Amino acid sequence: MLTLYEPKYEDLWFRKMMLADEDTMSYNHAWGGTIPWPEDKWSGWYNYWIACHEDKRYYRYLKNEDGQFVGEIAYHYDAETQHEIADVIIYSKYRRKGYGSEVLDLLCFVAKNNGISVLYDDIAIDNPAITLFLKHGFVEEYRTEEKIILKKEL
Repeated sequence: MLTLYEPKYEDLWFRKMMLADEDTMSYNHAWGGTIPWPEDKWSGWYNYWIACHEDKRYYRYLKNEDGQFVGEIAYHYDAETQHEIADVIIYSKYRRKGYGSEVLDLLCFVAKNNGISVLYDDIAIDNPAITLFLKHGFVEEYRTEEKIILKKEL
């Protein structure tokens, strides 16, 4: 059973750790893999995603039953595509424990309760998470050589 947790500024070490972890970020290989995230970037990011989200962005950590951070969920409005874009990351050491299904259900529940009617995600063409999204009601909107755009009506 996962719970949602709004991270405090001092909790951002976990996000930094996930973004730097090669196994966790392996899904992101098409876009460069790991992502450096130095502490001098934290304040602006925190203000944008947590403190001043303007109801255009949602971000939470996921905690397991032992109180450990296991990942993150988010969505945001993308002005270019004019879509709400989903974001799900499970820290690699917690993968294959059934959290993926619960996480997608949680994200969709939260988005719907916040007035979102459709969620999209763009996933690298070779990312095995595509199957999980499809099992949870996402459908393929279109694909390119690099990615698949998935959509779910909430």
